[in-house]
Amino acid sequence: MKSFQRRTFLGQIAAAGAAPLLSSFLLPGADLGWIDSYKKSNVSLPLSQDEKFWYQIKTMYSTSPGLLNLNNGGVSPQPLIVQEARERYDKMCNEAPSYYMWRVLDQGREPLRQRLADLAGVSNEEISICRNASEALETIIFGLRLQKGDAVVLSRLDYPNMMNAWKQREMRDGIILKWVELDLPKMTEDEVVDAFEAQMTPDVKIVHITHMINWNGHILPVRKIADKAHAKSAKVLVDGAHTFAHITFKIPELGADFFGTSLHKWLCAPFGSGMMYVKKDHIADLYPLFGTDKPESADIRKFESLGTRSFPIEQAIGQAIDFHYTIGSELKEERLQYLKKYWTDGVKDHPKIKIKTDTHPTKSCALCIVAIDGMTGGELTGALHEKFKIHTTSIDYYNVQGVRVTPHIYIVKSDLDRLISALHTLADT
Repeated sequence: MKSFQRRTFLGQIAAAGAAPLLSSFLLPGADLGWIDSYKKSNVSLPLSQDEKFWYQIKTMYSTSPGLLNLNNGGVSPQPLIVQEARERYDKMCNEAPSYYMWRVLDQGREPLRQRLADLAGVSNEEISICRNASEALETIIFGLRLQKGDAVVLSRLDYPNMMNAWKQREMRDGIILKWVELDLPKMTEDEVVDAFEAQMTPDVKIVHITHMINWNGHILPVRKIADKAHAKSAKVLVDGAHTFAHITFKIPELGADFFGTSLHKWLCAPFGSGMMYVKKDHIADLYPLFGTDKPESADIRKFESLGTRSFPIEQAIGQAIDFHYTIGSELKEERLQYLKKYWTDGVKDHPKIKIKTDTHPTKSCALCIVAIDGMTGGELTGALHEKFKIHTTSIDYYNVQGVRVTPHIYIVKSDLDRLISALHTLADT
């Protein structure tokens, strides 16, 4: 379709309020149908272990041919279908920004909100679209109506941005922070729950729980902790930055009153995309971070008074959802568990190589910490990069030391063979 015809058509559908047509009109050229066909035809072995299938998935990303990226925890690459969508939306907006951004692309926000709600298992009236987990969670942290003397339970292993936000409320508002000391993976699930419950005194109003610890990949028993908190009349805020679209769950299963996540991590949405969940009953009592004319409204949209944002980034989340659904949540998690087991099994018997994450499927998924005796985390991640062109990240915080290895679904076994060989070589040096 020529540029003029395309603009005319888009203007017509916007004027007609035909937002649902927008995504279908702008679908990228990539055909995802082969994935479903392959799933149905393959019977020789579990699909999570079928390298032919996953090599094809790898080609749907623009991965570096030289650098092996095993640091997918902080931010994940986008499949080409998402990159191309964002680029098209961006070019369209630049033809007449105020028109195509606010009169055309912005018409897609409500359908997108519904799709995110479906993925999360909640009402669309409980989902706000934002830029990352920090924005989502800090909107909640700074919007809660806490008074001097009210207490919040949190852990030393929470994400720094969240701990700092709570510390700022402590400094500014006089709230009390009650810290849970976790030693993972040594502590049992019951010991973790007991450690949280021990801090739940009558003055506690909020219990902050990180679903998956970013430092070492450990999955906390969120629902059990949440049930203890609710029994003591406290609300629960869950940091789901590393679990949404990574492990299979729906938000209501967690017992969360509030939830925040980044979509540019495991959903592989564009960089700078996130999602916030607020239980319907709590929306009116939560102040938005950015001012609005009705800050005490019960409308979830009050949290989106951000001003000019990147509409192309926001709308390309839809293609990331398409890609995620095409793979399937369960298959995605199975593959990530398989990759973790493959590389950890390949090094765990070496006397100098230590796996510092509990690799049981209920305790972790793709994020895992490895260390080599006699090397700091910084030395190990530096050697992996300099000698083998393997990108990881070092962790030296609190009681977690080592290197975090995080494959994604575009990583194949031969990539991990490279990691296994590198770790053995460094350990034998």
